[in-house]
Amino acid sequence: MMMSKLFFSLGIWLTALLLSFSSYAQLPDEGVENLRQTGKAFAAVARKVSPAVVFIQVERKDPGAAGMPFSSPFGEEWPFGDDFFRRFFGDDFPGIPRSPRREQPQGERRVMEYGSGFAFKAEKGLLSGKTYILTNNHVVENADKIRVQFKDGREFNAEITGRDPQSDLAVIEIKTTGLSTLTLADSSELEVGEWVVAIGNPFGLSHTLTVGVVSAKGRTSVGINDYEDFIQTDAAINPGNSGGPLVNLDGEVVGINTAIFSRSGGYMGIGFAIPSNLAEAIANQLIDRGEVTRGYLGIVIQQLTAELAESFDVKANKGILVAQVSEDSPAQQAGLRQGDVIIRFRDAPITDVGNFRNRVALTQPGTKVALTILREGKERTLQVTIGKLTKDKVAAVDPAQSTDEIGITVQTLTPQLAEQFNAKAGEGVVVTEVEPGSIAARAGIEVGSIILQVNRKPVKNATEFQQAVKAGNKRILLLIRKGSMQRYLILNW
Repeated sequence: MMMSKLFFSLGIWLTALLLSFSSYAQLPDEGVENLRQTGKAFAAVARKVSPAVVFIQVERKDPGAAGMPFSSPFGEEWPFGDDFFRRFFGDDFPGIPRSPRREQPQGERRVMEYGSGFAFKAEKGLLSGKTYILTNNHVVENADKIRVQFKDGREFNAEITGRDPQSDLAVIEIKTTGLSTLTLADSSELEVGEWVVAIGNPFGLSHTLTVGVVSAKGRTSVGINDYEDFIQTDAAINPGNSGGPLVNLDGEVVGINTAIFSRSGGYMGIGFAIPSNLAEAIANQLIDRGEVTRGYLGIVIQQLTAELAESFDVKANKGILVAQVSEDSPAQQAGLRQGDVIIRFRDAPITDVGNFRNRVALTQPGTKVALTILREGKERTLQVTIGKLTKDKVAAVDPAQSTDEIGITVQTLTPQLAEQFNAKAGEGVVVTEVEPGSIAARAGIEVGSIILQVNRKPVKNATEFQQAVKAGNKRILLLIRKGSMQRYLILNW
C-alpha cells in the first residue's frame, strides 16, 4: 500500500514536470509570435499613414549666402539647406557652410530645402471638410516655390494658407481632390510609454518609418518655439522629418515632428513633436483667418519652486507665482495681484508655467474665464476677461529663473539714479556692484537690478535694505526688477 502511494505521488510529480517542460518549450515560439504581431501592427500603420504623408521641396533665395569653403558629403550643396542643419545640429556642426565657396552677387544664390507634411481635413470653421497639408513653419517660411510629392508619385505646386512662427506651424494647400488624409487624435489622452511611429523624409529618403515610445509629455522651456508643449519621443527624427506626423498604433496623428536635441550632430534618442491638440487649434485659425489670434493676461509669472512655495505658505508644485501685473491689463482689471499663486485656469489644475501660457494664448480674446488663486493662504476665484495679444505684449511672461543664494553693494535711488535706471525715486535700491562668485552673483543678480522688496516688504533706501537683510536670518525673499521685468528670488547663506 505504501509502495502504491509512492508510485502515485511520483507519477503526479513527473506529470507536472513534463507539463512545465512543455510550457517552457512553447515560450520561445509564443515570444516570436508576439514580436511578429507587433511587426505586423507597425506595417499596418505604414500602409494606412504613408499615402497621406508628403515630401515637401522648397525653393528660396539665400540672401548673400554665408560660409567659408567646406567639405560636404553631398557635394556643392547641402540637400536640405543650411538652415535645416543649423536648426537640428547648431552652428558648430562640422561642415555647415558659413560663407560662399565662390564670390556671388548678394541675393543671387537660390537654395533647395526639404521637409515633410501630411494631408488632413479641416474639422471646424468656415472651410470644414476641405483638405489641407500641415507642416512646420520653418519648412516653408520665405519660400518662393513649394512643391509636394505623395507616395504614389503625384506632384503638385502648393501655396501657403497661413503660417505661425510662434508655434512653428504652417498650413499649405494644393489644387486637387481625392487625397488620402490623416485624423488628428486627442493628444491629451496620450500616455508616456505608448508606442508611436514617425513617418517623413529624413535626408530626402522619402516615406521613412521609425518607431519609438512617448518618452515624456508637456516639455517646455526647450528653447525652440515661443509657445512650447512638446511630446518627447525616442523615435528617430532627423533633418527632413520636420513637419511629418507622429502617429499612434491606430494611425492617428498625435504630434507634428519638429526638432531633435543633439550635442554631437547625430541622433541621440531625443526628439520633439508639437501635440496634435495644439496643432489643430492653430491650424483651424490659420485656415479661417490666415493668422493666429492669441489671448493676453498681462502678467509676469514664474515657476513655484519648493523654497518659493515655503515663503508664500503654499504647497510646492501647486500653481505658479505672479511676479508682476501690468497696469490696465486684463489681469489687473480682474483684481489679480503681485504675489498671488494661480492654481487653476478654467478648473484645470496649473503646475507649469509653459502650460499656463499656452492655455492663455489659445483662449480667444473676449472670453471670460475663472482664475483660481491662493492669496495669503486663502483660495479665491477671479473672473477675468481675456484680452487680445498684440506684438508689443506677451500672453504671460516667464522670467528667466536663477539659482538660489550676498555680496552686493546697493544705493538709494536718488532722482538722478532713478532717471538713469528708468525707475522711481524712493522705490527700492539699485545694485551698483556684485562681487564675482558671491551668493548674489551665483543667483543671477546683476549691476543695475532694482531691489523693490525684502521678505515681501518694500525697501525705500539702502539703510532699510541692509536692516532687512540682517533680519532675514540667512534667508531672504527678494522682489527684483531688471528693465521692465520683475521676479522673485530667494537667497540663502
